[in-house]
This record gives sequence, structure tokens and C-alpha cells, in this order.
Amino acid sequence: MGFQRDTIVTHPQDIDTYGSANVLPNFAKEELLAVAIARLIGDARHVAVGAASPIPAMAVFLLREKNRNRPRVSLLQKRSGNPFTEGSRELFDLAGQGRIDVFFLGGAQIDGEANINLVEAEGKRFPGSFGSAFMYFAAGKTILFREEHSKRVLVKKVDYVSAPGWSPSEVQRHGGPAALLTGKALFLWQKEKRRFRLESVHPDSSAEDVRKSTGFDYDAPADVPATAAPTSEELALIRGPVARVIAENYPGFAQRVWGKAAAA
Repeated sequence: MGFQRDTIVTHPQDIDTYGSANVLPNFAKEELLAVAIARLIGDARHVAVGAASPIPAMAVFLLREKNRNRPRVSLLQKRSGNPFTEGSRELFDLAGQGRIDVFFLGGAQIDGEANINLVEAEGKRFPGSFGSAFMYFAAGKTILFREEHSKRVLVKKVDYVSAPGWSPSEVQRHGGPAALLTGKALFLWQKEKRRFRLESVHPDSSAEDVRKSTGFDYDAPADVPATAAPTSEELALIRGPVARVIAENYPGFAQRVWGKAAAA
């Protein structure tokens, strides 16, 4: 699936293609990433998930299973019973009213100042940024998410700023970046320094590998911890009720990760 003009595409298949599940000991990489995102969401009241974003959707539905149907989720990918009758317009209205606490964005390029590029990279043109810049400003916090972790994606400076990671003090801005999660590591955003800090590395990576694979500079502790693995309770929820919801709305993804098809 590529960019769609009537939705905000945060992780377009033109940029990343979900292949076979990347399996780590006892859990898949997708499950690890979903749990990491769930912890970043925390106690948010309302989370919006754009199109082609099955891993962020997993994270939100995991939280809902753990917290008695909280937070509220607005899922643009929802195949049935979708409350958004006019595409993304209603999502923008909610965000503009300050009613979206968490949103997700990705990009063809992301740089060390949390700028994202959704327009053009390596000579390949994409349909454009659509509402990404607005959501970056209006949502309470934005979690940047991109599975590919390479110098091709994580660059020193984006070729085109679709949505800026920070704004001058005189610019009114409700929200901004909170973190960057990739297939190798988790970075937290340092607003005052306008710079990322490496928070953890995933079990199949290392601090040295992350540094070598990142095109921008960032802060890091002397000893970088491993990203916390999913608990047995979390895995049971993900592979049970969460997987059923994901299979309904992202059937190809669910089939690849769990071999699960939506119930008839």
C-alpha cells in the first residue's frame, strides 16, 4: 500500500515493506516494538493512529486490553465501524481542539533535529506531506516511528522539511516529538537541547551498531540498556485479543507476524 491522499500515511509501504516477521527469542520484533510504543504512550486519554501503521495500532490495543478500554483510539485504518466519515478532516478538527494526546509520524528521512521528510528522497518523489505538519504541531506528543534504521533514513539533515521537529519560541506550538523508535533502538527527544538521546537498544542490536547506522549525532549514556522485552502477560494479550483486532484491520500484517487471518 502506498500513499493515499485521503489519509495521513505515517509509514508508507513505498518506503518500508513489511516482510516476514523478524523473530527474536520468545517474541517477534514487531511485538517488541509495539510494547515499547505502549510504554511511551503511557496514560494518554486519546491516541490517533494513521493509515498503514499496524505496530502503533498493536500498542494502543494492548493498552486498551490492560486498562479496561482506555485510551480512546481513533484508527484511520479501521475497516468497519469507522467513525471518520470524511477521512482525515475530522481528525484534524480533534487535534486542533487539543483532543489528540498522541500521534505517530514516520518519513522517508528523519534528522537529528526531529525534522521529517515525506516529499522526496534519493530521487523518488512521494505525493507529499498532507497533514503531517499540522498534526506535529497540534497533537500533544508525537512518537516518530520507522522500522528501517540506516544512514539512508536517519540523516544529518533532511532534504526537505515536511514537518519541523522544533519551532522558535515566538511560534505557537501545542505539541512536538517525544521519541524516535526504530528497528534497532529507542531515542528520547530533548526539547531544550533540540537533540535526541539514545535510551535503549533492542536485543538484536548494540550501541556500536546504532552509532554506525545513524547519520546524525546524538547523546548517549556510557552504558546503554537493552530495550525491555515484552512480559508473558503482554505477549498473551498481543497474540490473543490484540491479534484478532489487528487481523481485522491489517490482515496481511497479521498473517505475516502470527499466521492469523481475520475471523469470517
